[in-house]
Amino acid sequence: MKVRDSGMPDEEMWDGFFEPAKVLATFGLDRGLQDLVEFGCGYGTFTLAAAAIASGTVHALDIEPEMTAVVQKKCLDAGVQNVKVTLRDFVATGTGLADNSMDAALLFNILHHEEPVALMKEALRVLKPNGMLAVIHWNYDPTTPRGPAMEIRPRPEQCIEWGKEAGFNFNERNRYNLPPHHYGLLFRKPFT
Repeated sequence: MKVRDSGMPDEEMWDGFFEPAKVLATFGLDRGLQDLVEFGCGYGTFTLAAAAIASGTVHALDIEPEMTAVVQKKCLDAGVQNVKVTLRDFVATGTGLADNSMDAALLFNILHHEEPVALMKEALRVLKPNGMLAVIHWNYDPTTPRGPAMEIRPRPEQCIEWGKEAGFNFNERNRYNLPPHHYGLLFRKPFT
């Protein structure tokens, strides 16, 4: 099942919004990670930055064949060998990853989906205890240059509630402003 229209801009504009390594470092995802999963890798904006910090495998999942082809080519061109790009409808069939197997999960600009809690529950399932779930989404602001329609665009408070409903812990100090148009939230899987 394809996620509702994200209003995602073209790749050049999109890449101009982020310094991927800096964003990952903001979340504390810049050291000590073995394996991580990226739900909806898109253009691979964060995939190569994640590969640079993961000692294991970055599982880059997307439902769009064009996106997986773009990411595979970027990895090939950059000589990156620790990314496993998979064409997968993770909304309908899950990630296919083992329980408690990932150190981190990325849900970037995807929680406008019809079933955000289900996506977060799948992230919870695959994360190791104390594993990190990083969420980025467009600010709830109609003046952003793109992004999903306001009626489906989640506010940070909604994402926090969904995360708690899915079983995650959230600490307010793990709320981030990611200028120019995004916010970030970091959740933790409980130890028990």
